[in-house]
Amino acid sequence: MVAYPFVGDEVGGSHISAVGLIRALDRSRYEPLVILHRPGKALEAYLTERGLPFLKSPEVAIMSPRHSHGVAGKISRSFEYVRTTARLSAFLSERHVNIVHTNDGQMHATWALAARLSGAKLLWHHRGDPDAFGVNVMAPLLANHIVTVSHYVQPTRPILPVSHKLSVLHSPFNHPTLLPDREDCRREFVREFDLPEETRFVGYVGGLIDRKRPVRFVEVIHAFLQRFPDFPLVGLVFGIPSPDLPNPEPEMRARALELGVQHRIKMMGFRAPVEPCISALDALLVPAINEPFGRTLIEAMLLETPVIATRHGGNIEAIIDDVTGFLVEPEKPEAFVDPLAKLLMNAGEHRHISSAARASALTKYGTEAHVEGVSLLYERIVGRDCRSFGVRTTAT
Repeated sequence: MVAYPFVGDEVGGSHISAVGLIRALDRSRYEPLVILHRPGKALEAYLTERGLPFLKSPEVAIMSPRHSHGVAGKISRSFEYVRTTARLSAFLSERHVNIVHTNDGQMHATWALAARLSGAKLLWHHRGDPDAFGVNVMAPLLANHIVTVSHYVQPTRPILPVSHKLSVLHSPFNHPTLLPDREDCRREFVREFDLPEETRFVGYVGGLIDRKRPVRFVEVIHAFLQRFPDFPLVGLVFGIPSPDLPNPEPEMRARALELGVQHRIKMMGFRAPVEPCISALDALLVPAINEPFGRTLIEAMLLETPVIATRHGGNIEAIIDDVTGFLVEPEKPEAFVDPLAKLLMNAGEHRHISSAARASALTKYGTEAHVEGVSLLYERIVGRDCRSFGVRTTAT
């Protein structure tokens, strides 16, 4: 049995990847146990739509990789951690869980020690900051294996050697066989906002968090219009703020007003399915820094929407500059202007880049290879064929 604990508040790239893995697992070899700390929120609906049952976690404090400040806070969190670990260890032991597969910072911090004390193996799936405390301190001590979504996010200063238990596996992606009609998708947004028929769209798709630099997206639109003031360009921002992080939307709106591009920026919120939204774009702009390995970037490539991304983080592993997309200097909105002009004003360049991007993504990123890679890691850390795990029944 393999346990997958989640907070449950939101559905982000890590959740989409993990759910894709869980759904594709060979049920004759593995029994997945999905655990939610907070049912009734976004992730429960996402699981239900995909026919995945879950169990509610015991009532415990969710640990955070962010430390409490002050002596009193640290003492309080220490007591909470002891109680949490004891309850979760018992929960895992009672269900004879063989492997705990954690997928984000809070779940690493909450479940890692409990997994090891219960006798289960711990697969630590790292999708974030390579300098993070957890992957450099907790994972070397507690994880049986660490898998990262890119070479960029491998731990930078682990307190113990980890090369013997470290792998890189890119996230799984479904391959769309029938692509949306790009012109139909574009016209939908032209009609929605009552814009001129010739309007062209570029987009930001992702959570509204500072690391992804949504304010820079606004500045890119301004930089392009400074060079081409009469071009009918509109920027579409798809995404919502994280419940646990500062909301950058007020700053985005204020910056757009300051630069005089408030009418050229449309805040789209969360939209599903996302494929028609991405297909409506002439280009996806990725101004992020420290991006581990963005799902949206690969999804755009698969949908033949060209990507212009910062030369930073995992973006470098996904894009070949001027072949399958464009890489530009981070924190420089004006760096996006030349490649964006190429795509918007040269149909041949757009076709060349988008076709090469899709071909590359189809070759490199698929669910089957990801599932097989994770399955081999499960067998490796347990030390035997996972078919001997047995199959048990779970209920929601």
